[in-house]
Amino acid sequence: SNWRASGTLREYLIANDIVAISDIDTRALTRRLRSGGVMRGVVATGSGLDPAAFVERARSIPQMEGSDLVTGVTSDRAFDWPQEDPDQFGITPARRAKQRLKIAAYDFGMKWNILRRLSAHGCDVRVYPAGTPAAELLATKPDGVFLSNGPGDPAALPYAIDNARRLVGSDVPVFGICLGHQILGLAMGGKTFKLKFGHRGANHPVKKLETGKVEITSQNHGFAVDPTTLPGDVEVTHLNLYDGTVEGLRHRTRPVFCVQYHPEASPGPHDADYLFDDFLRMIEDR
Repeated sequence: SNWRASGTLREYLIANDIVAISDIDTRALTRRLRSGGVMRGVVATGSGLDPAAFVERARSIPQMEGSDLVTGVTSDRAFDWPQEDPDQFGITPARRAKQRLKIAAYDFGMKWNILRRLSAHGCDVRVYPAGTPAAELLATKPDGVFLSNGPGDPAALPYAIDNARRLVGSDVPVFGICLGHQILGLAMGGKTFKLKFGHRGANHPVKKLETGKVEITSQNHGFAVDPTTLPGDVEVTHLNLYDGTVEGLRHRTRPVFCVQYHPEASPGPHDADYLFDDFLRMIEDR
């Protein structure tokens, strides 16, 4: 209805191949998901449809638990990310690396803005496919290693967990986000579990236990690390204030830390942007 509109919402959705639904009781749907947890579903259009057939189709969709979805989204080859202008992110000289740092990044379904942030902070980033052996990365003598976000069940990625375990034992600084956080949790001896319903959206309050400060974060994940399974040399650093789940981990004796949420979110809250600074300082202080 805006006077600047050049078309209808329907026309825009069709032109951009976007799925949308309407005329449903969203409150009833919310209550069902809240009580029953995440469910598989099918959105269909047209007339004369058979609801029972679509219910069967939904039931035939593979469960997220136990699924390796990373192989379908990771890069098929290694590549270098171009240098980014730090000014576009408001990164002052004091927050940039003292000299260009060499970062090896595992791509489990990488959000490009993570690479932009690392580059803008003063890092030369080379991205590697998810299945690249840790020995291959370490042979390049990186200053630090990054483990990215991605889809699916972290426990279904034994190759990634084994690589992460080798990285933790290498004493090279390691930083993980989202799926990378879960993989590191498994590599350091913990276990993960599927949430009843995932954390989605840009308004999740997270408490940093060291300072008591609350950060508003962007999240998009369906699994979490079980804190009761973590060994004594792994410390929980952040907690979700909605449900108390783990949002951050740190190894007590090795240069390894990770968070469940997205500090690079754009658009989104930037309360946790300092984590990129922490990664740089961890590298430079060694």
